[in-house]
Order: sequence, then structure tokens, then C-alpha cells
Amino acid sequence: MAVALCCLVSSSTLAQTAPSSSQEQQPSQQQQTTAPGATTPAQQQATPTPDAPTVTPTPMQQTIAQQAQQAQQVGPVTSQAPFHIELPHSRNPFAPYMPSTVPPTNLTNSPRLQSLERDGKLYVSLRDAIALAIENNLDIAYFRYNLPIAQADLLRTKAGGFANGVNTSIAQGTQGGFSSSGVGSGGGGGSTGATAAGAQGLVTSTLGNGAPISSFDPQLAVQALVDHTTLVQVNKSQTGVPILKQNTIEVASSYSQAFSLGTNFTITDFGERQTTNSIFNILSPQLTTNFNLTINQPLLQGFGLATNQRFMHIAKQNLQLTDLGFRAQVIATITQVENIYWDLVSAYQDAQIKERSLAYANETLSDDQKQLQLQNVPAMQVMKDEAAVATAEGDLTVAKATLRLNELLIKNALTKTIEDPALADMPVIPLDLIGSPDPKAGEPIDQLIIEAEKNRPDVAEDQIAMQIAQNNLKTIKNELLPRLSLYGQYIGVGIGGLMNPACASQIIDCSTTLPSDFAGAFQDTFNYSSPEYQVGFSLVVTLRNRVAKADQFRAVLDYRQKELSYEQQKKQILLDVRNAQYSLQQAQARVNAAQKARDLAQKTFDISKQEQNLGAMSAYDTLTSEQALAVAQSALVVAQTAFEKAKAYIDQATGFTLDRTDVSIDDAKSGVVTHMQP
Repeated sequence: MAVALCCLVSSSTLAQTAPSSSQEQQPSQQQQTTAPGATTPAQQQATPTPDAPTVTPTPMQQTIAQQAQQAQQVGPVTSQAPFHIELPHSRNPFAPYMPSTVPPTNLTNSPRLQSLERDGKLYVSLRDAIALAIENNLDIAYFRYNLPIAQADLLRTKAGGFANGVNTSIAQGTQGGFSSSGVGSGGGGGSTGATAAGAQGLVTSTLGNGAPISSFDPQLAVQALVDHTTLVQVNKSQTGVPILKQNTIEVASSYSQAFSLGTNFTITDFGERQTTNSIFNILSPQLTTNFNLTINQPLLQGFGLATNQRFMHIAKQNLQLTDLGFRAQVIATITQVENIYWDLVSAYQDAQIKERSLAYANETLSDDQKQLQLQNVPAMQVMKDEAAVATAEGDLTVAKATLRLNELLIKNALTKTIEDPALADMPVIPLDLIGSPDPKAGEPIDQLIIEAEKNRPDVAEDQIAMQIAQNNLKTIKNELLPRLSLYGQYIGVGIGGLMNPACASQIIDCSTTLPSDFAGAFQDTFNYSSPEYQVGFSLVVTLRNRVAKADQFRAVLDYRQKELSYEQQKKQILLDVRNAQYSLQQAQARVNAAQKARDLAQKTFDISKQEQNLGAMSAYDTLTSEQALAVAQSALVVAQTAFEKAKAYIDQATGFTLDRTDVSIDDAKSGVVTHMQP
């Protein structure tokens, strides 16, 4: 019995110590499964960040560090088809006369979005948000079509057509993320180059005015007819018959083309076969051919490559403007996504602060209710606790609603569609609570201005706009000149046919040496048997010339306005950079002040808690200190959010956004991120 009793005691002891031993083995196993270089949840909890107050989580509640560690195990991102649209080209001779098609828009979210989903939640870092925006944001997707539009416009001008222009204004269909301090024109939204690619509104621009340009595409025209005519004659003296009957078959063709010097030529060829019952016609059928070559060369108005290729030059510069405008669009969208992300971080942290504040208020209420039953505290104390709980519940409700709104805004910015109810209701967990240091924060203002003038796309847009305006002043002068053209013409005629049988019975001589078929008649057209040469000039002078004079004068006025806009843009760059630097300095000062206030509130709360344990302070006083701590923590979160936005603002103002976020413009054009480092 003693042995059995000893065995029973030892087995029960082992049963009680087994769970503790298994718990001791869990950290070692977790360390083995942790990726190299990553911190464990225990290590992340041991070093609290300024925006994560030191509150012990419940066993069922994961910390931000634990959620971030789970989200780091991102699965492989499957590939997707890049955006690529080529101009239609084919060797099929009928292809130019058939409509071209463009692939339908892809409204499927990129596979990267699914790779970030874990347990019904979307874990997103700032770099993930930027990558998703490049692949899915509809503002960038909309502007992406401007690139082939500009290429199509260039193709049109190569044929002599005028440039339709491309709208290079920044699209801002994405909601949220706009800075309250005012975002500068680093995205190119306020530059004169943004409207240089095409006139908008009811006002007609003088851009591209000048002499008319003929089509550089050859034009071929063919006309054929079959005609039967019956005509009653007044007498038979002219035709020899009372009723004249004629059958005519006629074919006419022409070929014309113009060239960049203003030279244009036209070739016409005419063939006719005519039969008649007139007895006086020697030939029936009579065959007639006619060849006409006319070359025309303007000497004043309409002469020169600059005049006839002006739209082509504008379209080529519009291609550069479109590339710069796309760069500005990407910068503006990335800056907006950064602001939306930091708004989400602020709402996420504020909701957690409100949850902890409510939990502490409920804990205080529970303790005071127990003390009330023991008659250690007055009933008024419990009523104050209940009021504090009600206030905390209201604050948490507002914080959760704000968080849901910011989750919806960032999902709208990072997706092509959110029609899936699961995606629409999916919580978004931000992984980066504090941004990386900005190297531009410590640079002197003069260096920042120089970098802004070098990197900002709107500066290059304004420079190209000035070049277009200068070229326009040169080409529009050609319209003032009279129209003087020198032309030359060669005409050849050939006639043939068979002898009319009705004519042979007449007294007149019906014999002829003309060829009897079309081949012989067509040969006579070019053997100089019946040639005609003509050389001349054409001069047209518009008296008073008020339309052309007004256009040229207005073009000079427009150029002066662009000069002022260009200088204004230089001043705007200086203001943007200085404003961004001031905003960054102010935001840094607010963060420092908020951190000191939060630290002071934390010390006050700790002292109040200790005095409460010693009985020198009531639980309600400690609750008041905790509420003040929550307010200080929320103020710190707001200050940090403003600081992160200020860093995004100064990057946009200096044109440094793409470099700091490691975004490739080629990835943005294709819609597939491949160059961004993890």
C-alpha cells in the first residue's frame, strides 16, 4: 500500500508539472521557426515603441508585433500580365481600312493582394501599399492609357494631320489622403506644361496655327461609268441620223501625294470608249486616253520642313510631356497612398488606445463595485466609474468607425474593385507604425531647391512647354506670307479605234492611221505624239491679312503669358520646398512635445497606481490619470501621423518620392512591380 501511495503521488506531481514543461519548450521551438534576422514576439514586446503603450495583452489578444510576425510569412506572388498596348500594324494590305481593337480593361486585383491576406485580415506594410497602388490604383491605370494615346497622336501627325493633344493633368479619383497643409505642385498639377499637350475648354489655342498642310498619305481615286444616250436631232446635217445614239464607257483614276517641303504632285489618267450611230464619225468605237502630271511647289507660305512638320514636332514633344505627366501622376498617387496609410495607422492605434482605456475603466468599475458591497467606497464613486465607462464606450465606437472608414479608403486606393463582400469587410492591419528616417530632413534649403528644380517633373514640363511656344512663334510667321506657288504640268493624249462602218458608205474620206486598240492609244499618250507642257506660277495675296496677323500677334501674347507662368512656377517651387521644410520641422517639434507629454502622463499614472495600492489615492483618481494618459497617447499618434505626412510632402516637393520609395517608373508603366526591394 505504501508503494502504491508513493506511485500515485508521483504520477499526480508529474501531471501538474507537465504543462509548465511544455510551456518552457514553446519559446525554443518558436525560435527555431523564426526567420533569420526577424525578432520574436517576446523580443518585440520587451522593447515597446513610443506609440505602443506598455499594457499587458490578454491571452486571447495578439499584439501588433505578433500580428506583424505572422504577416511576414508572405506566400509567393504569382505573375500577372503587364499593361502593354502597341500601335496597330500589319502587312495585310486591307488592315488600314479595318477598325483596330484594344484589349478590354483588366479589373481584376493583382495576385499580390491575396498573398497579403491572413486569417481573414489584410496585413499591409507601407511598401506593400505602394506596390499595390502601382498595380491596382485606378488613377494610375487611367493615366497609363495616355501613353499609347500620345503615340497614336504622333502617328496621325506623320500623315500630315494636326495634333489632337493629350490631357496630362493629374487624375485624382482616389478618395482620402489629401494633406491639410496643402500639397505642392511636385506632381505637376499646377504647371504650364500640364496643359501644353492640348487646348482645353472653349478657348481656341493658337498652338499649331500656320499654313494648311496637305496629307502625306498617298491618295488613290478611281471613278468608272457606263452611259447610254439617245438624243433626237433637229436635223441630220451634223450627225447624219435623225436620232443620235451613243454608248460610253469611261474610267478615270488619280494619284496624289504631298511631302514635308510642301511639294505635292497629282497624276490623273483618263480612258474612254465611245460608240455612236452617227455616219459622220470616222471611228466607232473611238478610244481616248489622257495622262496629266502636275507638280506644285509653294515658295512662300507653306514652304519648308518647319512649317509642314510642325504638328509632328508638337506630337513628339507631347510624348515627352506624357512621360513626365505619368511620372507626376505616380508621384501624386504614391504621396496620397502614403497619407492614407498613415491615417490608417493613426486610426488603428487610436482604436487600440480606446480599447485599453475602456478595459481599464471596466476594471476600475468592477473593483469599486466590490468595494461598495464591502461599504469601503461611497455609491457616488461607482456612479462616476459608470460614467467613465460610458464615455470610454462612446470614444471606442467613434474610433472604430473612423478605423473602418480608413480601412475602406486604403482598400479603395489599393484595389481595382472591392465588389467582393469579403474584401469590403476585411480588416486591414498596418505593419509599419513608424516610417523610416527621411534623408531630406537635414539638408539645407538651398540644396533642396536645387534638387527640386532638377527632379520635379513639372519643371521639365514647363521647359518643354516653352520650347513648343518658341517653335510656334517661328512657324506661325509663315502664315503671314502670300501664297506663291510654282507649278509644272505635262499632258499626253492618245486616240484610237476602229473605222466606223457607216462612214465608209459616205463620200468623205474615212481612212485613219490611228491605232485600233487601247494599247496603241495608251502608247501614244507617252510617245510625245501629242504632248502639252505648261509651267507657271500662282500668286494669292490676302489684302489686309487681318486673320493671320491677329493669330500671329496672339501667339506672341500667349508666349509672354507662358514666360510669366514659367517664372511663377520657379517661385512656386521655392515656396513648396520652404513650406515642406517648415511643415517637417513643425511636425518634428509636435512629436517631441507629444512624447514628453505622453511620458509625463505615463509617470503620473504609475505614481497614481502606486498611491492607490498604498491607499493614499482613490481608484477614481487613478482612472482620471489613465484617461489623461490615453489623451496624451492619442495626441502622440496624431503628431506622428502629421510627421510622416510631412516627410511625404517634402519628398513630393523635391521630386524625391520615387527614389525614397524605390519605385521604378517602368514598373508603373507596366502595372507589375518587379524592381521594388522587399
